[in-house]
Amino acid sequence: MRTFSSLNRLPVFDVCTGSRLGEVCDLCISEKGEVKSLLVKTVSLFSVKKQLPIDSVECFGVDCIMTKKERLIPFCSDKIFTFFHKQSIEGTPFFDKNGEILGRLKDVYFLENLGMIVGYELTDGFFSDLLEGSKIIRTNTPPAIGKDAVIVTPERVRGGFHAYLSKLPE
Repeated sequence: MRTFSSLNRLPVFDVCTGSRLGEVCDLCISEKGEVKSLLVKTVSLFSVKKQLPIDSVECFGVDCIMTKKERLIPFCSDKIFTFFHKQSIEGTPFFDKNGEILGRLKDVYFLENLGMIVGYELTDGFFSDLLEGSKIIRTNTPPAIGKDAVIVTPERVRGGFHAYLSKLPE
């Protein structure tokens, strides 16, 4: 299991030639909450961003990612959400199905070989994170991702204000 923050800025190498193809600069997430590809900023005179489909990655290493050069495809932002680029979801508010705000998106946890997101790290802001910590929610059902909000059905919530609420007497 990986987080986007652990992949961000990792170099991408061609497994056949050993040449550096670029570095990871973003995640491409579908409307159903699946990581479809990594966005790679290529090494060239004019850096171009290309997509590397998750199923085209040969190896997710600790220090780099291995693939074949021909597996990089042009970046297409249609129906794709990213962290930092077009249709960015970083900082997007997360709500549960009951209309309660859970926090704003800070990071995602996903299974790199499947591209399945298994958890979301949420924040209530810098000072709240210092005092209470950020929240990690886990879901089994796909979220509803929109340009203004993400609606989830959390299975478990760990950390943050919700952890303190669960300890209060009813």
